Amino acid sequence: MAPSTSADAELPAIIAHRGNAFEFPENTLEALSSAVDLGLRHLEFDVQLTADLVPVLMHDADLARVAGRLQCVHDLDSATLATIPVGEVARLGEIHADLRAPTLARIVESLSGWPGTTAFVEVKRASLRRFGREAVLTRIAEVLAPALDRCVLISFDLVSVRILRAMTGARIGWVLSAYDEAARAEAASLTPEFLFANHERLPAAPGSLWSGPWEWALYEVRDLETALACQARGARYVETMDVRGLLAAYAGHARS
Repeated sequence: MAPSTSADAELPAIIAHRGNAFEFPENTLEALSSAVDLGLRHLEFDVQLTADLVPVLMHDADLARVAGRLQCVHDLDSATLATIPVGEVARLGEIHADLRAPTLARIVESLSGWPGTTAFVEVKRASLRRFGREAVLTRIAEVLAPALDRCVLISFDLVSVRILRAMTGARIGWVLSAYDEAARAEAASLTPEFLFANHERLPAAPGSLWSGPWEWALYEVRDLETALACQARGARYVETMDVRGLLAAYAGHARS
């Protein structure tokens, strides 16, 4: 299926939220590869650190949801984590039961084979709390070094986003916890390339999003109607886990 991207002026560009996470276990190489195969050129994924400070793709700090195990990623070394399936059997059944969490280094290798692809790399606050900003940000920056020009480094943690810009010179994005005047002032001071927000947590009243030197990317988008509503408010990017479904809706809209 041909992708709909920001080149289609009437539609916002699609970011694959944790990859094609509707059909594959989230944050796996297979989920990201599927999104690329479907034509997307914007990927988002989450990074945590293992006990031996290896960056891996994982949203939660624990393995309960993706592996059905009451263990914490931060307590496991990378070799042990590599033996644990993260196939989200409770959600997807046995079809992808044996998939593993990739290291960030493995994804950097894959990016070299995905020309024109931008990766939005989210640094998770749980790792920052456990290991401290210096250790986490330094390790992630080291691993991403060969692909920094293809990456946007994002986090809910404002201080970390500032440090990452100074440390790497890479593009940055701040993920908002709140959409209020205090956050607006922080955004104006930070001047990131991107602001991310959950569209469901924005004020209900219609109105344009804050203007500034950034692009807006709104997440938890599941359908065409929501994507168009986000675009009408000023978002040029929307994030979805249902990559195939939203692409199909885009294609139908283009034909109408």
